[in-house]
Amino acid sequence: MNEFSLLPALVPATIQAATPLLFAALGGLISERAGIVNLALEGMMLAGAFAGACAAILLHDAVPGHPAAAAAGAVMAALVAGALVALLHAAACITFRADQVVSGIALNMLVLGLTVFFSQSIFHMKGGTPQLEEVTLGRLSLGASMALSPLCFVAAAVLPVAGFLLFSTPFGLRLRACGEHPRAAATVGIPVARIRYLAVLASGLLAGLGGLYLVFDVGSFSKEMTSGRGYIALAAIIFGRWRPGLTLAGCLLFGLAQSLQLQLQGRVEVPVAFLQMLPYGVTLVVLAGAIGRSTPPAALGKTG
Repeated sequence: MNEFSLLPALVPATIQAATPLLFAALGGLISERAGIVNLALEGMMLAGAFAGACAAILLHDAVPGHPAAAAAGAVMAALVAGALVALLHAAACITFRADQVVSGIALNMLVLGLTVFFSQSIFHMKGGTPQLEEVTLGRLSLGASMALSPLCFVAAAVLPVAGFLLFSTPFGLRLRACGEHPRAAATVGIPVARIRYLAVLASGLLAGLGGLYLVFDVGSFSKEMTSGRGYIALAAIIFGRWRPGLTLAGCLLFGLAQSLQLQLQGRVEVPVAFLQMLPYGVTLVVLAGAIGRSTPPAALGKTG
């Protein structure tokens, strides 16, 4: 088969694979610019995915024939679920000064267990939900071979907004000061704790949307459906040196690796397991090359 036949399908597939990563990465970028390490992105995405799927299914049953209402309810549920996990992370790290890495990992494990518990309680399924029926945000066709979800365009719109907010507004200057020199920021009257809470909350909202994108793309929720995307989003942040534009490049790189392994399955004589390792292998290579060259915010991860 001609290798060039991959290209028409590879472009939209890369964009679609990069979209949930971009949502989570932008959220993590805002949080970490404020000085809070956010390993809980995985749990925020998973919570948003599960809450969005539940809301879509329940609203579809309650208001039949109105898929737009179910989709809107799913968006709101995903935002709220991501925000709740973010508030737990913020409270642990900012108010109680817990270790930020430990808090993030603990929340990821908590959300994973809760999604399995509630899926069994609500739908009598082990870690999943029924298929979403007639609930979709639709696709916008941009050509014969490219049809993208509107959430792709939402993510693209959030990118310049986040860049403008961080680097062209007084609030962004204060937020970055909290991640670089929080004590100095506090001495000039900047409410460090409040700004950090807002930054972590923003990360939960965006990561929740990233999780919801996966549900609309697949059509249902399944256990561990985020498959480490929250951690890959963190890798994209490091690759992007905590700047929105370069972070987008990192998300597209990982999205390309993910879509490429899907396109190559059945086309090359390589075990599927090896192809499935491709996105994670790219993550390791990028981290190995980027960590020494990237300079994180000076107060990132410091509780004092």
